[in-house]
Amino acid sequence: MKKRYALPSYLAGAAAARAGDEMSGPALMLAGFALAGSATAASTLLAGLTISAAVGGPVLGVLLDRAARPGRLLAGALVIYAAGLGAIFVGLSRLPFTVTVLIAVVTGLLGPALSGGWTSQLPRVVHDERLLRANAFDSMTFSVASLAGPALAGGMAEALGSSTAMMLSATLIMLALPAAWMLPARPDRARGSAQTTPLMSDLAAGVRTIIGKPALARATLTSVVACIAQGMLTACVPLLGERTLGGAGRGAMLLSCTAVSALVANAVLSRFPRSLAPDTIIWASALVQAVALALAVWGQPVVLVVAAGIVGVGEGPQLAALFAIRHREAPERLRGQIFTTGASLKITGFALGAAVAGPIAVWSLPGTLALAASVAALAALAFFTIPSTTALQP
Repeated sequence: MKKRYALPSYLAGAAAARAGDEMSGPALMLAGFALAGSATAASTLLAGLTISAAVGGPVLGVLLDRAARPGRLLAGALVIYAAGLGAIFVGLSRLPFTVTVLIAVVTGLLGPALSGGWTSQLPRVVHDERLLRANAFDSMTFSVASLAGPALAGGMAEALGSSTAMMLSATLIMLALPAAWMLPARPDRARGSAQTTPLMSDLAAGVRTIIGKPALARATLTSVVACIAQGMLTACVPLLGERTLGGAGRGAMLLSCTAVSALVANAVLSRFPRSLAPDTIIWASALVQAVALALAVWGQPVVLVVAAGIVGVGEGPQLAALFAIRHREAPERLRGQIFTTGASLKITGFALGAAVAGPIAVWSLPGTLALAASVAALAALAFFTIPSTTALQP
């Protein structure tokens, strides 16, 4: 029998870890710029921290699936990730820049632990009949984190310096340790039925499951393409602030609007968890984001703020629906890998979108937003390119 305090403990830990993660990116950018003296160096550090997630996520997922006490493994990953952030900051002033980037790459291998790795443990915290609503609450922690993290990073860096912002980021992640450590054990592993299959076999099995189950394949493909569009929008935010809102720094307000509306949308969704099928929400929310990005092309301040809010209405429910589909479709023995692999793909898609949009936005900001809208629309169409009844072959 799960204890009643289990879900609040899980959500508190998830919110703290994810807020620290969301804070780490802006804090790292500010620290890199302040200590390395270059915007290029700062962005290189951030790229190093995120790009390695594509490799680390699947491996971390397999290890979580094999662990008798996955919470202990998750707690260890949090400790190493927080220590890595501290090492990056120390390295900026004491080590060659190339070594510091390498530290960022190694640290980033564990990034999916804070997203998919944590969420994969939710079915062991709540009963099946409560999972849909708990899933909506879980996705809300991402919205809370994306709202609080950048604001804390900017505020702390402005008031007390970028070093304090970096340390607070690591501290928030460490605050999640008790909740991770106490996550429920996997009873079958605790009784000694450890897996003996090779690591690569489990990795291949997870990939085959994602590709071979139509619902998982559809949700994964749609969400990753939508993340490319989200990355493109994020790359446009400084220029949108500078050209439309009166200052580059004000562009962060758009991300806050998106986070708030995503939080509200998921709060409403949690009240009516069975109102729409998650499979429908996946593609419909991509269309909502496409409409919002097309609206942003107009470039008027009020319209831009409204568009950012509508993007959140699409992003929040899409994330909750994605989690619901993974919980529903993932075999228990591969659940951790499917969640962390999915998180890795989304992180990579976001980074790709931001990298592509950066140079284009300087040339044509409306054109970049129009391209992002097209990509979001393509995400919705991609959902229907995969047959609903015939499994794909890897």
